[in-house]
Amino acid sequence: MESLNSRIRLLWIAQGAIVAAILGAVLVGVDRIVVDVPMGVIAAVIAVAAILGIAYAVRLYQVWQFELQDDALYLERGVVTFVETAVPFVRVQHVDTQFGPIERALGLSSVVVYTAGSRNADVRVPGLTPDRARSLQDTLRELAVESDTDDAV
Repeated sequence: MESLNSRIRLLWIAQGAIVAAILGAVLVGVDRIVVDVPMGVIAAVIAVAAILGIAYAVRLYQVWQFELQDDALYLERGVVTFVETAVPFVRVQHVDTQFGPIERALGLSSVVVYTAGSRNADVRVPGLTPDRARSLQDTLRELAVESDTDDAV
């Protein structure tokens, strides 16, 4: 099984910090508009949210793994709910490499595998270096083509 690049933790920690900041802003708004909320409570909620976000990011990085096997792409991930996914190569429709501005700043990319036959039929492998993402994308394309010809009648 392969792990993700360790820099993905920074992205996930930043997302947790943003959630904590938004929660703090909402509480400040409630304090100003609805009911008096002590600043100590607001600070404590922000701190707890930030700590939980960091812990979540670290644990998610520890459990997130993927592997290419003979017949499928296997993924394991999740903190609260652990998810194991198998994407058979014969079901792969197309594969994209994506990288947003924050991912680019961290030198990361994601591979998105779109599959046939179900709603929300895509699987994302985040936290890869751009070279590893392109390599995984090319390998998945080749395996999908091979499995399509093997599956032909």
